[in-house]
Amino acid sequence: MWGWWRFGKWTVLIMFLHIISILIFTKGFLLTRTELPHSSHCSDLSQSPCHSSPSSSSCWTKPAVDRLIIIVLDALRFDFVAPSSFFEEKQPWMDKLEVLQRMASENPSSAKIFKAIADPPTTSLQRLKGLTTGALPTFIDVGNSFGAPAIVEDNFINQLIQNGKRVVMMGDDTWTQLFPNHFNKSYPYPSFNVKDLNTVDNGCIEHLLPSLYQQDWDVLIAHFLGVDHAGHIHGVDSTPMIEKLEQYNAVLEKVIKELQNQSGPGKLHENSLLLVMGDHGQTLNGDHGGGSPEEVETSIFAMSFKDLPSLPSEFDSSSCEPSKNICISSIPQLDFAVTVSSLLGVPFPFGSIGRVNPELYALAVCTWNLDDDKTWNNQGQTKLEEWLQNYANVLCINSWQVKRYIDVYSASSVIGFSSEDLFHISDLYSKADENWSYTKNLSSYKHGSSNTSLPVLKRQIVAYSNFLSYVAELARSKWTEFNLKMMGTGIGIMLLSLYCHTLAIKKLNKSYGVSLLSSRDSGISFGLMLTFFMVLIRAGSLLSNSYILKEGKAANFLLATTGIMTLRYSFMKNKMLIEAAIFLLLTFIFRIAIEVGLYKQAATSQFMSSSSSWMLGISISPSLWTYMAEIVPILALIILGYFLYKSISSCCWGIPKYVIMGTILSYFLIALHWISESNILDLAHFLKGFGKNSIPRTVYAITLVQLSLLAIVPIFSKEETSNCRGSLFVKMMSILSACSSTIIILQGKQGALVALGSLLAGYCMMRLQGIEKHTVSGTAGISILGPLPVLQWSLLAVCLLFASGHWCAFDGLRYGAAFVGFDEFILIPQAILLTIDTFGFSHILSVFGLPLFVAFPSPFNQTEHKSLFPIKLFWIFMVYGLITAITATATILCVTIQRRHLMVWGLFAPKFVFDVVGLILTDLLIFVASIYYFDGVEDRIGNAKLRRLW
Repeated sequence: MWGWWRFGKWTVLIMFLHIISILIFTKGFLLTRTELPHSSHCSDLSQSPCHSSPSSSSCWTKPAVDRLIIIVLDALRFDFVAPSSFFEEKQPWMDKLEVLQRMASENPSSAKIFKAIADPPTTSLQRLKGLTTGALPTFIDVGNSFGAPAIVEDNFINQLIQNGKRVVMMGDDTWTQLFPNHFNKSYPYPSFNVKDLNTVDNGCIEHLLPSLYQQDWDVLIAHFLGVDHAGHIHGVDSTPMIEKLEQYNAVLEKVIKELQNQSGPGKLHENSLLLVMGDHGQTLNGDHGGGSPEEVETSIFAMSFKDLPSLPSEFDSSSCEPSKNICISSIPQLDFAVTVSSLLGVPFPFGSIGRVNPELYALAVCTWNLDDDKTWNNQGQTKLEEWLQNYANVLCINSWQVKRYIDVYSASSVIGFSSEDLFHISDLYSKADENWSYTKNLSSYKHGSSNTSLPVLKRQIVAYSNFLSYVAELARSKWTEFNLKMMGTGIGIMLLSLYCHTLAIKKLNKSYGVSLLSSRDSGISFGLMLTFFMVLIRAGSLLSNSYILKEGKAANFLLATTGIMTLRYSFMKNKMLIEAAIFLLLTFIFRIAIEVGLYKQAATSQFMSSSSSWMLGISISPSLWTYMAEIVPILALIILGYFLYKSISSCCWGIPKYVIMGTILSYFLIALHWISESNILDLAHFLKGFGKNSIPRTVYAITLVQLSLLAIVPIFSKEETSNCRGSLFVKMMSILSACSSTIIILQGKQGALVALGSLLAGYCMMRLQGIEKHTVSGTAGISILGPLPVLQWSLLAVCLLFASGHWCAFDGLRYGAAFVGFDEFILIPQAILLTIDTFGFSHILSVFGLPLFVAFPSPFNQTEHKSLFPIKLFWIFMVYGLITAITATATILCVTIQRRHLMVWGLFAPKFVFDVVGLILTDLLIFVASIYYFDGVEDRIGNAKLRRLW
């Protein structure tokens, strides 16, 4: 270990600096909004300038509905609900919720479809928090999506309980985690097994219809999950998705029929309101979490069971489809909590900054004091005035509550609004409020002129609406006041870590005769200049949101550029032409794979096989394509297994031999697993007693045994060998083979192809390393190292991340991989599997595969002394870590510069999270790999020699 510490202390120091830097920067960048402990109470209204309701039984507003049914269809895209005629092209998944469209067409004044706009990030946890609190989400909460903590802020559910409302919940168990002990009855079902499309939905169906006949609730919440899970596993354009939508249509038809049957005078649902809504949308591939239109656009269908007049045109934002007599309005989800609170007559959540939406509010409140009039004419003119007077009063309460929250928040939070913003907020509120004392007295003039009062009321409503809209937009743009001092400190420490990285490499260069200079003493080598230029281009590209979206393509372009340069030198020297050509061909293949991976965001399920794999969408015979999709990955596994078998027969001994044999067995089991799921061969009856989870768990167990042997056996058994290269190669093959089987089975059938492609690319890079250098005669102590192969390896790692179907966003995580071998959600195993799937090729195998450039001698530099092998290996680890750290530093600088960018939370912040997590993981892997590969280095090279070198 003494020899390892001489090298490893630098990795420890750099990893420590990275962790400290990232923690400090994150504290300044991803600040959470301060959650105030205050709650709204009925008595608070006495402090406002607004009317209090004359009814002793009501609170802030008079209850407009007696019962509220909220049916949440998770990941409900807007085009699932809106008629296909609203879109340029009809898709197979459209018009499946036919009952909602029919109700909106037949009863346009009492049933309405809304396009609901969510605020990103669009994870389920944050959307439920936003819907119930009326507050904007905070980015850092996205990390809690798999373990939802109870909401401590004042919220709609809390207000219901405080004011004696009875709430029943069924479906997604996230509700019981967010609101423990809040429900009179609850029927929660586990929500994180994305492969299970039916358990949660069947539970909802089982309890929903019988609950409609019961009188022990005021608010009923049913949260269905099947559409969300069908999207994650199969995509939007898939048979399971269409079947789910048709199932929902049948359920909703029964619900609406029952509510209509019980909506007559004196019946149970005489004054009920039905809301069918989504918490967020989803991409065509079924992902969500970002801020794209597909993800933030969902829908709300609202239906009252009374005949209602139409809303005044000034407050109607509908766009209509005349052929179907359907009009669709838009509503921010931010408005949901305060609007529903006003309808039920409970205080608005203390931290809500939404506005009571006039169109949703009118669906219920227009039932007041109406006879059979369905227009605003004659007697209806007076009713219109009454409605406007009431709505203006509601907006007065709404504006007062928002102004109170802003004042309290700014006084108690370090992250408050600026004095200039507060002044503008106060000015808008004062202007909206200054005429209220006159406007609210209009109700006392029973015989006043409507021609006078109506314009005044409308101007008052517009004034309050402008105030509320301004506050909401201001909060969206400036909610987080970044702590620039902490961010600057974090950047400074990160730059210090880069200096330490450079210092360690420079010390190696000086102490051990390792050179980065041109062998002709003409200054900096071409490889070093090209590497520096490539790293600089990649770092600068992170300033652009477009380049971040196409990061995989940019990395592949840079990799192909280096491939063209090596091909040029191969022609000049007439050496390694085949390797250079193969490498360039592989970059083209990876480019196609990245294109497919990116297109996966907008692709239909035709790209997806039943085993969650992607394949190239080429116009060929479907049957031929099916055979290729099934057979080619298995052939790739056979080739990988054959390569491992040849390595056993040639240079493996002892424990490594058994480790590699275990991997070959795992490959056989993986192939058997794929065959069992094949559409070509029906082998289900052969594997009847062997559950679908048995093979993945067996592969995981083999991997654990392999890693345990590689970690423990060398402690008690030291193998003496003078063949340093051979020993290093055996160690590398052992650890790579042990890790590869789990990564491949998690990746699906694409895993074998990606693994084979990375193996071939690595071989070509190893053979071509140093080709750009001039051939010279050197002494045995001097090794001319070039960073270009390490840069190529780093770019290849980025390509592997995108080629395997991932991208740097939370909707780029393949959640289905977490359930390979598991049916139930268990946090730690699922988190580990998801991490391995995400970072397996791009980080784990890439770091442990770096010794490839040391285990084989470069054909262009054969004079290395064996004592330089561990030094060269350490040098490669340090250069690889430096390239990764420079990219992460560039990302940190970019999010600092772009902190006010429109896409900061939808794009730049997720990129920041992925890069800093990747950096820490790279540091940790380099630390572990250095211990693993340097073990016994004193015995092979000589302790005294290492001491002299250091």
